[in-house]
Amino acid sequence: MPANAGGRVVGDRRNAADKGRTHLLIGAAFLLADVASAATPANAQSSVPLPPVSVDQPTQKRKPAAAAAKPAQRTQAAAAARQRSRNVQPAPPTPSERAAASAAVLNEAKLHYRAMPSSTTLRSGASPLDTSQTVNVVPEQVLKDQLPRNLDDALANVSGVTQANTLAGTQDAVMRRGFGDNRDGSIMRNGMPLVEGRSLNAAVESVEVLKGPASLLYGIMDPGGIVNTISKRPELYQHGSVTLLGSTYANSRTGADGTIDITGPIGDRGLAYRFIGYGVSEDYWRNFGRHREMLVAPSLAWYGENTTVQLNYEHREFITPFDRGTAFDSATKAPLAIPATRRLDEPFNNMWGASDLMQASVEHRLNQDWKLFAAYSYNTETFSANQFRITGVNAKTGVETRSNDGTWGSLSNASYGTSYLQGNVWLGDMRNEVLFGGDGQYRTIYRDNLIRQATPSFNFYNPVYGLITPGTTVSAADSAQTDKLGQWSLFFQDTLHLTERFALVGGMRYMDYDQLAGKGRPFVTNTNVSADKVLPLGGAIFKLTDQVSLYASYTQSLKPTSTIAPLTGGVVIGSNIAPEEGTQWETGVKFDFNKRISGTLALYDIDKKNVLVSQLNSTTGIVEYRTAGKVRSRGVELDVTGRLTDNWSMIGSYGYTDARVTEDPTLAGNALQNVALNTASLYLVYDFGTTLPGRLRLGGGARYVGDRPGDAANSFVLPAYTVADVFATYETKVQSFPVIYQFNVKNLFDTVYYPSANSILTVAMGDARRFSLSATVKF
Repeated sequence: MPANAGGRVVGDRRNAADKGRTHLLIGAAFLLADVASAATPANAQSSVPLPPVSVDQPTQKRKPAAAAAKPAQRTQAAAAARQRSRNVQPAPPTPSERAAASAAVLNEAKLHYRAMPSSTTLRSGASPLDTSQTVNVVPEQVLKDQLPRNLDDALANVSGVTQANTLAGTQDAVMRRGFGDNRDGSIMRNGMPLVEGRSLNAAVESVEVLKGPASLLYGIMDPGGIVNTISKRPELYQHGSVTLLGSTYANSRTGADGTIDITGPIGDRGLAYRFIGYGVSEDYWRNFGRHREMLVAPSLAWYGENTTVQLNYEHREFITPFDRGTAFDSATKAPLAIPATRRLDEPFNNMWGASDLMQASVEHRLNQDWKLFAAYSYNTETFSANQFRITGVNAKTGVETRSNDGTWGSLSNASYGTSYLQGNVWLGDMRNEVLFGGDGQYRTIYRDNLIRQATPSFNFYNPVYGLITPGTTVSAADSAQTDKLGQWSLFFQDTLHLTERFALVGGMRYMDYDQLAGKGRPFVTNTNVSADKVLPLGGAIFKLTDQVSLYASYTQSLKPTSTIAPLTGGVVIGSNIAPEEGTQWETGVKFDFNKRISGTLALYDIDKKNVLVSQLNSTTGIVEYRTAGKVRSRGVELDVTGRLTDNWSMIGSYGYTDARVTEDPTLAGNALQNVALNTASLYLVYDFGTTLPGRLRLGGGARYVGDRPGDAANSFVLPAYTVADVFATYETKVQSFPVIYQFNVKNLFDTVYYPSANSILTVAMGDARRFSLSATVKF
């Protein structure tokens, strides 16, 4: 049989093209066999099955009839050779070939917004359908398509999430189910706490939100839930990419950034590396300011037969505008009548600093039922900032009073370790999925020198910048701000499967904690707490089918009441003052149809008590503090993501959040600050597949945030807004290298909107319309 260009066999040998294809297919088959033999409920739900693979036997070449005339020895030798050729099997695929085959399938699923939760969020490998709490996922491809600027931008895809006080655009701060702030300890990386201001960067693969009280798994926490950013991990096949991006706002405000991402095996024994580098230099969209940042993120991993070891490090340096936004007129409750681009501070209002993150984890499968996990994380960030503060505005005259403030020598760090066992215990015919372990954390937030300096007034209708320099007057009474928190805990959780369809969940955490907070030189202690607490969890799961489940849960949260600032009358918050406690009841339905589209419909009711409130004692004339305040959040949430058809993918959400104060001497009945009653988002993508010479994908969508109170007193309202984004990607080949061109327009209609406020004088402004064009070369 003659050879041909299609890679057919010639005699007993395959040509190179057929051999490479066979190895890839066999690699996929081996991977499928491994996944099937070691599958857990998590694997069954979160992974995508490989397609069936068949490998044809080589076609044997027919011998000519003249062979009969050959000597018997040669005939016997030829027959033996033919028999040996029949018995020859292809060499088993290498780990790199198996990894490449697996990635090819998974990447196609990711391209269509398949939500695959990380085991670090719920500390188990359980499928979302087999859990009694809500986890919403912003998949990797959504982040690639939308190019979110920060964490709250990415979380616009998740129900019930709004922006909180971002400390002039320098901190992650999101409200979840009505609760959250910029230093609440709720932002995680791979299930371990962060203290750095901005957590979304080029080293993050996806983002997940565990809704509601999460104290059983994460200790001290507000009842809104946690946000878990998932790292990109080393992979066992060699590949990489380089991306260059250019961007522009109006008025010639331009920028550029670049990313390099390389990963692959080291040797052939399961060791892999990854290196991510990122740099950006771009103009701020308002009338002055520039953002510069660099990130280096090397990581190593070892994938053994029963053990996986992960090591990752990130170093980030940055300088970014410290912009408190605009102000509203206290008389009309409307924004000041000035262009959205006009800043009220000075060009030197910036924050600059550096952060480092080191994490290590070991996962070891003891046997088919039990797995041991241990991890450690250390995160630190230092920064200084010029923080020009607005202290008053006159909307009629344009006169603005300001304070030339700043922070020198800020240091935050968090050291955290955890270890737990996860496995199955059988009681008769009933399976128990057991999780038990412990963790410990020590966190410090320290602000060394606080600048407080008077400065001349300023007219925002006719601004003249650059007449003053950064403040240098250190306020001793405001300096040395310190907040130290330490806690260690033991936790236990059991999911008891009474039948194949019905399971009960129960668990508890014992937690011991200490907190010290205060400020000033000499130092004044304003919080000094040492206590312990037991927190329970309960739930039930009923699977209607393999693709739909009903659930209900009861969870609690705990957070010590604390303050850096002094309280009236010299009161110090101590162990005699009860901590804030949250209680949530939740029920809903989860679905995952054909591993294509998944989501959750949830109804919840959260009560938070022991909120610190103040009240004037008319007898003594002293303002007294007590923990009598209560707040409540009730709502409905719907989140859906995945593949609607072979061409259409989507991610969408709707949240109804009724969050308000239920007990307080002056605020009872008020809605909670920065919490919208209604939020919604929808993002659709159409994939043209192979109908064009290259692969074209078009997408777009919008997010809606309703009215929100701008302060606790509900004295003014941030108006509702809708912001639309669009994108297009085109993948082709240039000299055999895959190249992806991507065009994005953020805030398509250049909407002026106000995502959050700290007070009527500090109202954040959303980014203006931004165009960006990028090219990614894969190799």
